[in-house]
Amino acid sequence: MDRIIEFSKHVQFTFGDSVLEIIYLIASILFIMGLKMLSHPDTAKKGNLWAAIGMLIAVIGTLLLHRQDGHKIGNFGYIFAAIAIGTFLGWIIAKRVKMTKMPELVSFFNGMGGAAAALISILEFPHISKELLAEHGMLNWQSLVIFLGLAIGSVSFAGSMIAFGKLDGRIKDIRSKVLRIVNIALLLVIFLIIAYLMTRGQVNPIDLKPFVYLLLAISLIYGVLFVMPIGGADMPVVISLLNSFTGVAAAMGGFLYNNLVMLTGGILVGSAGTILTVLMCRAMNRSLINVIIGAFGGGGTAAESEQGAIKEISVTDTAILLSYSQKVMVVPGYGLAVAQAQHLAHELDKILEGKGVDVKYAIHPVAGRMPGHMNVLLAEADVPYEKLIESDNANDDLQNVDVVIVIGANDVVNPAAENDPSSPIYGMPIVQVLKAKNIIVMKRGMGKGYAAIENNLFYHEKTRMLFGNAKDTLQKVITEIKNI
Repeated sequence: MDRIIEFSKHVQFTFGDSVLEIIYLIASILFIMGLKMLSHPDTAKKGNLWAAIGMLIAVIGTLLLHRQDGHKIGNFGYIFAAIAIGTFLGWIIAKRVKMTKMPELVSFFNGMGGAAAALISILEFPHISKELLAEHGMLNWQSLVIFLGLAIGSVSFAGSMIAFGKLDGRIKDIRSKVLRIVNIALLLVIFLIIAYLMTRGQVNPIDLKPFVYLLLAISLIYGVLFVMPIGGADMPVVISLLNSFTGVAAAMGGFLYNNLVMLTGGILVGSAGTILTVLMCRAMNRSLINVIIGAFGGGGTAAESEQGAIKEISVTDTAILLSYSQKVMVVPGYGLAVAQAQHLAHELDKILEGKGVDVKYAIHPVAGRMPGHMNVLLAEADVPYEKLIESDNANDDLQNVDVVIVIGANDVVNPAAENDPSSPIYGMPIVQVLKAKNIIVMKRGMGKGYAAIENNLFYHEKTRMLFGNAKDTLQKVITEIKNI
């Protein structure tokens, strides 16, 4: 009878373990399909939902079927309380966040992922397999995964929090050659600590805790100092890079727990973030090392000798010029997000198209504060995806454009990137609005962009300045066009 009971338990355990693996496989497939759908605005919402469903079934499956040494998961009260609190806070934050604050939200959530990965490493370090320690000492795969997860997760958390502060305007850039040397030294120290821990032989992990906490501290410091010198114009690249760090740290947790769904999710996030980082660097005509070390953006000035008098244009003249054009190109920037004017921009293009005007949007890869910021902004206003043209393709057609409307953009249309070798943004591809026949720049004032440099486009003979809040100004222009 005892053998029958034991056999029955074994069958139940094996069956439950097999079902859990199938659930993880399904969740992984949903992650992959969801990521694929995120590549197009028309399917992005559905992709997000599919990936969320994958995570939901993975969590439920883990809670119901996971076994550790034959025992079920316990402490359900604490687990469900944590889930409830996290869900409530996440829901409130996501519902209340403004579109202009979306980059900060992305940085914050990304930092939380890095922190979670680092905490996993800290908690699991004392429980390194005794079999591995007896056979290989500290020089084993489990120790390596824990140390890498701790270092990468800590860097991602600290760096993301600094990025959050920079995007929010609370933290300023700190540039110094000494700081670069310090960062290189800290990175070297991190590798040396990991090497030291890995070569300690057959020791009790508890005895190495001081060095583990030292690794944590140095990694956090490096995460802070690593982001501090990076200029504002490079923040989209930094966000992508930190996102990839979090993915890699999460994948380390998947290795640690031999968990398929954690491993798949981490690899997807890490690889997608890395690819996006490379693409962003190419879009800015810079290497990743140059982004990290070069302190791109901020502190520079365009050639003062090129400046002249600005020329303004009235709302009425703007409406007339747009109404009697054949082709109009809109170049959106962060100012459009700040003014929450994306819906009015779409209304303007619909009215103009009703008058036979061809309207398109030129989207620069680093416009805004995060990768794809303008795409997300305009998609939220239901602007058709076909109207969004990448800057490279837009540049090929700009000579045929009658009017370019620059709404809240600055650095991505700054000609200093092409004609001023002394400018810190020199070499960055821009939307070449000077090719168009007429340029209208909508701005609240003559303030500088995120790279904190002067823009001589505003003084060019083709340019007319239309000052005011983008939302109010667009509403006035729309009203005038309707009256024509």
